[in-house]
Amino acid sequence: MNILEREIRKLRTSTLAHNAGWMLVGQGLNLLLQAGYFVLLARVLGVREYGVFVGAFALVSIATPYSALGSGLLFMQYVSTNAENFAVYWGNILLATLGAGSLITALLYVTAPHLLNPESASVTVLVALGECLCRQIVVCIGQIFQTFEHLRMTAAVSLLTNLLRLSAVIVLAVTIHHASAWQWALASLAVSVLAALVSSVFITARFGLPRFMPQILFKRLGEGLSFSLAGSTQSIYNDIDKAMLSHYGMNIANGIYTLAYRIVDLATIPISALDTAVLPRYFRQRPQGIASVKHLSARLTWRAALVGVLVSGCMLLAAPLIPVIVGKGFAESVIAFRWLCLIPVFRGVHQLTGSAVTGLGFQKYRTIAQFSAAAFNFLLNLWLIPRFGWLGAAWSSLATDGSLAIVNWTLLQCLQDRSATALANGDAAKM
Repeated sequence: MNILEREIRKLRTSTLAHNAGWMLVGQGLNLLLQAGYFVLLARVLGVREYGVFVGAFALVSIATPYSALGSGLLFMQYVSTNAENFAVYWGNILLATLGAGSLITALLYVTAPHLLNPESASVTVLVALGECLCRQIVVCIGQIFQTFEHLRMTAAVSLLTNLLRLSAVIVLAVTIHHASAWQWALASLAVSVLAALVSSVFITARFGLPRFMPQILFKRLGEGLSFSLAGSTQSIYNDIDKAMLSHYGMNIANGIYTLAYRIVDLATIPISALDTAVLPRYFRQRPQGIASVKHLSARLTWRAALVGVLVSGCMLLAAPLIPVIVGKGFAESVIAFRWLCLIPVFRGVHQLTGSAVTGLGFQKYRTIAQFSAAAFNFLLNLWLIPRFGWLGAAWSSLATDGSLAIVNWTLLQCLQDRSATALANGDAAKM
């Protein structure tokens, strides 16, 4: 009983626990909003139009991380230790996102017809404007609050976007009943613009105006691109399968698979909440050495994995409810959902250990691991999707997330071993 009371007392006084709690509460509300959004969107679009939209969304998601040039994480890295840098790095977020986001949107306009089926390609620009420009500004504003450990506001920013999206779907459901992918892409863009404007005004009123210093942006460009590359590789192994299903014209299969995959994303929100809360702590704990960060990561990783196991069990039990809630057209999503049920366990491991590697300043190693996972995922999909459709995509996702969990855990252990060896050699030299 004394041990239990001691643990409860620690939780009450722990900033990390409070921050993770706020993120969990916020993301729990987001879960309800996104659940309503997904259910209504699936019903409004239907399985085929939903597959058309997610094909374009998947391609855009692969390119989206480059639209901010890593400026959100650069803000976290350089402002977390010196708050006086706020104005410059807030300005860098706006410069990077508006400049690079516009360029990427133009590139997607040119390349989409060659990579996707014609229907998905036709809505790509609308999706790119919303995601590469507006949505990325909102994400970076969330990272600003995360830097100052105001996780309540990080959750609120995300909540705003999802509330607006749900409202837009409700309007379509009431006015149109059965919308096309193009109509939803246009409505989603309007929502993204509004969310970006509101969030930008709020962050400026709270902390101050941005200061634009392009020379600082170019100075940090290499570091920012490394963060972008890491985010891009993660998007590749998460979304390349949807883009490939679209490329092969499998719109219905894409709708079936993507709905199941998005529900898995929602189910892993508790893990994402913990990961979001702990990343600034990894950065601050870095001066104490690799062993200290490794200890914190190990302690949190097994808890995240346990949450993943519980989530997976709930997924298996809840799978038959999908066609009841979303519609009979998505009946095959039950099978896809069951195949994907182990992903929360794998994510619990690779997200927490991967963030520890980032916090220690070894982002390049994490990037290499994620790039390897993305290449592995692409090759598997190239082999499996033409033969097995969405089932091949599910097998590829399981193999990729599972292997990345092993790689990130091994990488963190190797970094600690190397640090211990270097320290021992240094002590021996002094003797």
